[in-house]
Amino acid sequence: MSSASRSVLLALVIVALGSAAHARELRVCADPNNLPFSNERLEGFENKIVQLIANELDADVQYTWQAQRRGFIRNTLKANACDLTAGTVAGLAMLRSTNPYYRSTYVFVTRSDTPEITSLDDPALRTLKVGVHLIGDDGFNVPPAHALARRGIVENVRGYSLYGDYSEKNPPARLIEAVAAGDIDVGIVWGPLGGYFAGLQTPPLRVTPVHPSMDGPLPMIFAIAMGVRRDDESFRQEIEAVLARKRHDVDAILSSFRVPRADAMQTVIGSPQ
Repeated sequence: MSSASRSVLLALVIVALGSAAHARELRVCADPNNLPFSNERLEGFENKIVQLIANELDADVQYTWQAQRRGFIRNTLKANACDLTAGTVAGLAMLRSTNPYYRSTYVFVTRSDTPEITSLDDPALRTLKVGVHLIGDDGFNVPPAHALARRGIVENVRGYSLYGDYSEKNPPARLIEAVAAGDIDVGIVWGPLGGYFAGLQTPPLRVTPVHPSMDGPLPMIFAIAMGVRRDDESFRQEIEAVLARKRHDVDAILSSFRVPRADAMQTVIGSPQ
């Protein structure tokens, strides 16, 4: 190789290394053990959508892993451990959110050998074994748990911890697995959990949207967005623009994970948990 060729090659290497050193980072906080949303093997639909955004921004994704429990936003986004969280309820006051990239609903999950439940007012819910996710013992629980209690449906309800045993894979899946095993007859779960894990059972379980979509003050449908810090408006707009441009790809990812969609229904702001 001539001296001139070596010089050109060296210059190209320096440029390449310099570009790599100054590549943009997309800093994301996510749960490492929470399919279908995210995990540290990047198998969740939020992982896929984040990578889609990173590709559009010509950025490298840098994850900070944190169990998505109470205090998640305070200990991640607000602590400057990351700049973006992928799955947050639209309109939360503690952050600035993009327009929703999907809306989903709570669902009934049942076996084919049990009656299909379509409403919280179905008389069968008073006699069937019903499973719901519970968050804690301080009354802060998921809307279906409160809706059942308002109807006096308590004695035949079994609570499954939303957080569960974090040493196991995807703790919230235990409720759906309990339906498949016959331990309970019907589970009432957040749509993405129900759609994904119901499809993994043998045979697959039935998934039916919960009605009514508003049970008194309790919403069953929620709009989900990406969240940034409140002072990051320009970044929010950038992420929102990518989501709008890649709408078809985002929808395809959600469909591949069997996320029940409620986009044609009324948007309700709140927390699905």
